[in-house]
Amino acid sequence: MGRMTNERLGEALRLLGLDQAAARVYLTLLELAPAPLSEIAGAAGMGGAELATAYGALVDAGLASAAEESGDMVAPVPPTAGLEILARHRAAEVEESRLAVGGAFESFRRQRLAAYTDDLVEVVTGDTIGPRIRQAWASAREQIRQFESPPYFPLPGATDDALATLARGVTQRVVYSRESLEHPGHLREVIEPCVKAGEQARVLPSVPVKLVIIDEAYALVSLSIKEADVHNSMLVVQPCGLLSALMALFEQSWRNALPFPGRTTRPGGLPSADRRLLWLLAGGASDDVIAREMGISRRTLFRRLQILMARSGATNRFQLALQAQRNGWL
Repeated sequence: MGRMTNERLGEALRLLGLDQAAARVYLTLLELAPAPLSEIAGAAGMGGAELATAYGALVDAGLASAAEESGDMVAPVPPTAGLEILARHRAAEVEESRLAVGGAFESFRRQRLAAYTDDLVEVVTGDTIGPRIRQAWASAREQIRQFESPPYFPLPGATDDALATLARGVTQRVVYSRESLEHPGHLREVIEPCVKAGEQARVLPSVPVKLVIIDEAYALVSLSIKEADVHNSMLVVQPCGLLSALMALFEQSWRNALPFPGRTTRPGGLPSADRRLLWLLAGGASDDVIAREMGISRRTLFRRLQILMARSGATNRFQLALQAQRNGWL
């Protein structure tokens, strides 16, 4: 396998929860197996406890055959069942982390917010929200990090503000929720223009809060997704432990989110329309939403999916998403 293929496969294994050592051993297996475990160890540049841990992780994940001695012949095994187990385990870990951090923030809001008397957390409500949002985007110097999801505050020119910020050289990293993709017109009119302008975008099934972090200076936070359309309010969080927790939550979610195909995507011979279809599919959008955003019928959608599954060797949509990640189509 080529260097780029190895890098993509290594990244795919990391996203499924295998560490760098286990990924290196697996790549070596694909190159040399069947071979004695001692030969695999030498080629991978590891031995002893490190090798035992890394190879044991592959066996436990259902990706490699068991071995008792270093002279035993070893080889990779068909990965279908193992990959599904790894993917489910990874999804459970992400959900557990999301609930833990979200619960900590909710506890903070209930127990401490009312008692805050200093300037670390400010509550902004009503008509003052729009100007504060625009002021925040204009004040960014280096980076904006954002969790983006409906319901949306009515703010004319918000997309233009984001494009102007990108034009100033400010890095924008945005994690969109699946509901963002499904919101009528939002993908075509907001997300895609920003990505084309240089925004780094990823998607998760859901985000815990509506959040904008300006540099490392402060954050704008809706009290919660559900409350955002009931209580027209947001928090402005200045540097404190809560701001650090919000930045850590964003970085963890960013690592586990699915990248949006942007200017750095390697096409790999796949038409842009098919890459867009695969990204919507991997992002969890329904068939109706995918067909609407692609401007095609459900029948045409199913035909395209069948062609892509045949090209990638996948037998179902889950395998198609994994193969798309491995082939650099996403």
